[in-house]
Amino acid sequence: VKRLQAAGFEGVCGHSALQEFSVSNSASFWAAAARQRLNWISPFHTTQDCDLSRGEIKWFEGGKLNVSVNCLDRHVHTCPERVALIWERDEPGSEVKITYRQLLEMTCRLGNMLRRRGVRKGDCVTIYMPPCPLAVASMLACARIGAAHNVVFAGFSAEALAERIRDAQSSTVITVNQGVRGGKVTELKKAVDTALQSCPTVQQVFVAMRTENPVAMTARDIVMEEEMQKEDLVCEPAAMDSEDVLFLLYTSGSTGKPKGLVHTQAGYLLYAALTHKYVFNYSDGDVFGCVADIGWITGHSYSVYGPLANGGTTVLFESTPIYPDPGRYWEMVQRLKINQFYGAPTALRLLLKYGDQWVHKYDRSTLKTLGSVGEPINTEAWEWYHRVVGDGRCPVVDTWWQTETGGICITPRPSEPDAEIVPGMAMRPFFGIEPVLMDTEGKVLTSNDTSGALCIAQPWPGMARTIHNDHQRFTETYCQPYPGYFFTGDGAYRSKEGYYQITGRLDDVINVSGHRIGTAEIEDVVNQYSAVAESAIIGYPHNIKGQGVYAFVVLKKGVNAQEEELSRQLNNMVSKKIAKYACPDFIQFVHRLPKTRSGKIMRRVLRKVVEQDLNGLGDLSTLDDPAAVEEIIQEKKIGQKEI
Repeated sequence: VKRLQAAGFEGVCGHSALQEFSVSNSASFWAAAARQRLNWISPFHTTQDCDLSRGEIKWFEGGKLNVSVNCLDRHVHTCPERVALIWERDEPGSEVKITYRQLLEMTCRLGNMLRRRGVRKGDCVTIYMPPCPLAVASMLACARIGAAHNVVFAGFSAEALAERIRDAQSSTVITVNQGVRGGKVTELKKAVDTALQSCPTVQQVFVAMRTENPVAMTARDIVMEEEMQKEDLVCEPAAMDSEDVLFLLYTSGSTGKPKGLVHTQAGYLLYAALTHKYVFNYSDGDVFGCVADIGWITGHSYSVYGPLANGGTTVLFESTPIYPDPGRYWEMVQRLKINQFYGAPTALRLLLKYGDQWVHKYDRSTLKTLGSVGEPINTEAWEWYHRVVGDGRCPVVDTWWQTETGGICITPRPSEPDAEIVPGMAMRPFFGIEPVLMDTEGKVLTSNDTSGALCIAQPWPGMARTIHNDHQRFTETYCQPYPGYFFTGDGAYRSKEGYYQITGRLDDVINVSGHRIGTAEIEDVVNQYSAVAESAIIGYPHNIKGQGVYAFVVLKKGVNAQEEELSRQLNNMVSKKIAKYACPDFIQFVHRLPKTRSGKIMRRVLRKVVEQDLNGLGDLSTLDDPAAVEEIIQEKKIGQKEI
């Protein structure tokens, strides 16, 4: 925080004053931070020009820079042999270290290869790879030559991949022959081949070799490492406008179609760098261990862009928390001497069940800060993380943010030194973030000890700018529900002390193990099955995943199939069309669903039934036939089967 103060905020002393200043003098705060923390090719003339009601957001206009130069070249000038990436491969003890000089060379060769193969400024390259150095170099190579990247999580099915390639209009895909995770091999190249049957825009696929196993290659496939060796080690960086697109990242909404959120160059990078440094108290020489996949925004902001912009050493984690055993994370902390550990509550809840001995077995004395991301952390997991993993000496930062926000927005740190941290609460807004709670009438709730819809009152540099090819959907989703405010889609509680606690989604989106998935997306797949008339998907509390998926399925008249067999086939379909994590945990076959007279399925009522909160069903008189609810309650007692 002292360095921020030195950036020219005269008379601003201490965290509270700086926080106050960053919100009331947003433009001067961010202008000073941008000048101090980023290398510019040409300076910006306008710090911000935003109109939230129209969803028009521009930061640092007139400025030109290159993100890969900010992440690589400037550190190569000062510390070329510093380790940039530690690739924590699936097999423990086989980690690979890549220095800033090596990562720059890899990025330049890749950038030249893409340029020579026709990738132009403004194109979008789809990357379908597990966390590895070549995946990071691919992201940075796109940034270097001015192409956008669209990283698709390598756990997504071929159909989900195809949908994202088509929407992004990619003509180039980068993948690996096979993935390796938790001791299992996954056929990623095969999934790409399947996806491309419905992606006519794709002209070339670069295939990196993660394993020794050869895979079938077609005329459009190029072996990446061979091709890279032909290229020069110097690649001229493109001068990009601040508001040029840096990447697309798809996330689930409440409708069936994933949204390609657009992040731009300067504002995103600045926000990722600043939050990485101050939330985690990151210092030069620290080893930052974010175990998120690069296919998610957490991997983008806190495995790649934030740490590299800060000249940090960042871990790329390829494995799972329980491979080869439940001590994996902590053995890795000991071996790699990790200082900041950033993971998901769902993994912590899983590990907690295996007992403390797996943690105590390893030396965790290098840890300084523990972070939690993806969903609200429950108190039991928080206490275990703090007491057992951190030996009671590391602050736990429960971070709230979204793909849409680009970086962390509400979190206990930074704060005044020794300020309290309340378990299970995100607590304090980051610099430049002004949270507000709204009531059902759209009025701002000013008092404490109250709950409402969480909005953010003014723009910040890291926020998404639009949805790819659908700005109207962007404004309808985020800007119109509460005009003049950014609507997050989450509900929150503000405590008596003014701290924020996230209470969950307000729309039909569920959070399974930190993965956001729209109920409509799963229903869409289930409803495609020939025997199914209609379905309703809801989330319910799950003691490890946070939320589980519960499916109510109505079969067509005259279908005489075994329910077990149907359940298995429905799960296979969801796995094939979306991903394994989206599969229902329970499927209940019912005769009909509760609906309003206009035909809308009453998911609120179904949620109460699953939670067994029959007193909370509320007024059922608006239902077309209230008896449908009673039928489902009776059938649930007899018929629900865990998959």
